[in-house]
Amino acid sequence: METKDWLLIFTPIISLLFGSWITYFFTVKTKKNETMIKFKEEKYSNLLILLQGFVGQTTSGELKKKFFEEQYRSWLYSSDEVVKSINDLVNLLVIEKGKKPNQDNGKKVVGNIVLAMRNDLMGKTKLKYSDFWYTDVLGE
Repeated sequence: METKDWLLIFTPIISLLFGSWITYFFTVKTKKNETMIKFKEEKYSNLLILLQGFVGQTTSGELKKKFFEEQYRSWLYSSDEVVKSINDLVNLLVIEKGKKPNQDNGKKVVGNIVLAMRNDLMGKTKLKYSDFWYTDVLGE
């Protein structure tokens, strides 16, 4: 057999194996990304709900405690931007030492946390921190 005959036999086989490997690689990578996004979405929604413990009529020591428990876990999965924005909230609370923080600063810090989570899940957004707010719903 000549070289061109060998090439005619092995080129399609090598191309098939290489193409299969590339397809497998990208499928696994895509699946992993989808799983991570779903996981982060669930965890970020928990943090978002627990942030209610810091605002308005929904302020609650129990929600704050649960928030900080989840915040510690978030170091394992959150983007740097999310970690830094949560740290800004912690710094604001430390600076105020138990007093009620300035409402505008509080809204900005909480809004920035939400935007950081949104950016991590969706990419860039045109929203600003002031576009996010909690609505107090009081039971009668």
